[in-house]
Amino acid sequence: MSIRNIVIIDDTEINVLVMEALVGKVDNCHAVPFSDPLLALEWCRAHDPDLLVVDYMMPGLDGIEFIRLLRKEPGKLHTPILMVTADHQKEVRYRALESGATDFLTKPLDSIEFVSRVRNMLVLRDSHLLLSERNRSLAEEVSKATAEIIKRERETVLRLARAAEFRDPETGAHILRMAHYSRLIADRMGLDSEFQDLLLQAAPMHDVGKLGTPDQILLKPGRLTPEEFEIMKQHASIGYEILKDSNSPMLQMAAQIANSHHEKWDGSGYPNCLAGAAIPLVGRIVAVADVFDALTSERPYKKAWTDEEATRHMREQRGKHFDPDCLDAFLGNWPAVLEIKHRYRDDEDSLSLERATAAALAA
Repeated sequence: MSIRNIVIIDDTEINVLVMEALVGKVDNCHAVPFSDPLLALEWCRAHDPDLLVVDYMMPGLDGIEFIRLLRKEPGKLHTPILMVTADHQKEVRYRALESGATDFLTKPLDSIEFVSRVRNMLVLRDSHLLLSERNRSLAEEVSKATAEIIKRERETVLRLARAAEFRDPETGAHILRMAHYSRLIADRMGLDSEFQDLLLQAAPMHDVGKLGTPDQILLKPGRLTPEEFEIMKQHASIGYEILKDSNSPMLQMAAQIANSHHEKWDGSGYPNCLAGAAIPLVGRIVAVADVFDALTSERPYKKAWTDEEATRHMREQRGKHFDPDCLDAFLGNWPAVLEIKHRYRDDEDSLSLERATAAALAA
């Protein structure tokens, strides 16, 4: 068993000597004596005492004020403290309890009572330390369990994205780019880091509803007919239906994104013709990210637009297709946009969708 430090604070030397001798009768205990309460306070701030025995009547700093100051120190809220008072000082005891005293010793000191109280307080200290360690261990277990849940959620994202890969000509790099563009916009808008991370994880599932789109429409190399486009538009609602009933905050956000990223600021989008702030913020953010990457990416049915052509078109659509604040946030950090575009470019060295999506979720 480790040695326990018992701090003794009394301005009367003979009292200190007596209490030191009594502490010596308790196994595995070491007395740390002080006649100056200010020096004792500094020592306690730098160390972790197992028990304090403090006199009430002391010059400069009485015992009650000492306790009050010590209890404000980090990690000292539950340190056992014995206050030494005269038997008739009930008012002092009440004030000491309010300040954080654990128990009392009465003057003149009784040696048997002193040793018994010290032992009892050390048992209390040991119990508190054991409880703290148990709480720490439980917190670690909860953290591990939470991490496992998050891992499984991310695996869900990965597998849904992999399923969509077999049916959609879009690349894994597209999913990476638009997810990172989305987080960039959220950051530029001052949204908190937790929201940004959740958005990065949820955005790749924006088009998961294309799993329900017929191949002859999804993979058609030319322009869709009006009738075919009406069927294509259903992917937003299908994605929402796939994701909406999850208890996961990330999948709930993904459901919102799936259902709203084709809405337009002026109300001309789909599937619900929402307008302005009625469109969920995540949908407004992803709309900007997704359209920019779609315009600047080559597809079987079109050539890639240049950055200049894409941004000119998007500026023209400010306040029509796009939320002005989201578009301004995106265009307002252009070097970061270009860095993301270069990092996740479409070429022979690009990551596969499986690796790319995993990389996005781990970022």
